[in-house]
Amino acid sequence: MSAAAERRTDASAAGAAPDAGLVAELEVERGGFRLDAAVAVGPDEVLAVLGPNGSGKSTLLAAIAGHVPVDRGEVRVGGRLLGGAGAGEVPLAARRIGLLGQQALLFPHLSALENVAFGPRAQGAGRRDARAEAAGWLERVGLAGFERRRPAELSGGQQQRVALARTLAARPAALLLDEPFAALDVEAAAGMRRLVREHRAALGIPMLLVTHDPLDALVLAGRAAILQAGRIVDEGPIARVLGHPRTPFIAALAGVDLVEGVALDAATVRSDGGLVLRAAEPAGLVTGAPASAVFAPGSVHVRAADAGAPAGGAAAAGEPSANHWSGTVASLEPTGGGVRIVTAEQPGVAVDVPTAAAVALDLEAGAALAFRIEPADVSVRPLG
Repeated sequence: MSAAAERRTDASAAGAAPDAGLVAELEVERGGFRLDAAVAVGPDEVLAVLGPNGSGKSTLLAAIAGHVPVDRGEVRVGGRLLGGAGAGEVPLAARRIGLLGQQALLFPHLSALENVAFGPRAQGAGRRDARAEAAGWLERVGLAGFERRRPAELSGGQQQRVALARTLAARPAALLLDEPFAALDVEAAAGMRRLVREHRAALGIPMLLVTHDPLDALVLAGRAAILQAGRIVDEGPIARVLGHPRTPFIAALAGVDLVEGVALDAATVRSDGGLVLRAAEPAGLVTGAPASAVFAPGSVHVRAADAGAPAGGAAAAGEPSANHWSGTVASLEPTGGGVRIVTAEQPGVAVDVPTAAAVALDLEAGAALAFRIEPADVSVRPLG
């Protein structure tokens, strides 16, 4: 099977059938960067794409939208070929792909009503019909009464609502969201998430959401794809991808500790640093095979270490004890409502304690601490 055929098979298995929703298999080379990715989004689905800066997220959206040429592969929406290597490119205006980014990019000289009416007008609607449709969309996004205001007279959140109304009024066949809430305050972002969720359900179109915020993915998406260095390294249900990350980047994004090592048995992982973590239930680990463990920093219990206890958590017989370890404080950082502890012995593991507990422990650099976590708070899985 060719590489392109493999990507088609993977994309179809991931979500949408080849003739439904959005299906894109892309190879794009720009300067020294290469994107080689396949995504499939069902006609009533949101796929969240997460990854570090420079991983190719915006390039992916730009290639699907038609702003960047595709070197190999193709883009289809609802079975309609929009472009790709060896295929005639459908003009941007005819693609019917909506793109909403961090900046509203409204026409500054037009009122909110005329901004939203632009899409229907471009598609042939008369002035009166386009304005009536635009007024309806402004009402849907909570901006009834703001029709005559120009962008400079609107707040950032209001401008983004107008941009959403303008995008949806154009009746897109697919919607691409490039971190559309990143520049908004907490309240405005929450309102925009609610609007997108409501209208996604009503429109029934595929949506591809690029974000750095796991809350966006949790609220809006059913599946997530992790993009790193131009390739998708993980894809699946949100609960699995964010609940047990495969990469340190996603672990940091999800706010959990990721410990990699080898399996000691079906439910236990030992890291290279000697940390042994056991889950409450077997998870199909193969003894001696690569495996990982995940837990929340706040689920760890902390106390002052017993005098004379060996650093690193070694038991009396010299073998580390599962879910118990000790260490000396290397750094302390403030967190929301508490303190984050990192030890010299386990520098890749963060432990969060409430402020009151931190005061009781009299935390300072070099302090000796003992750590414990319940098996029920540990998740383990095979690597690879």
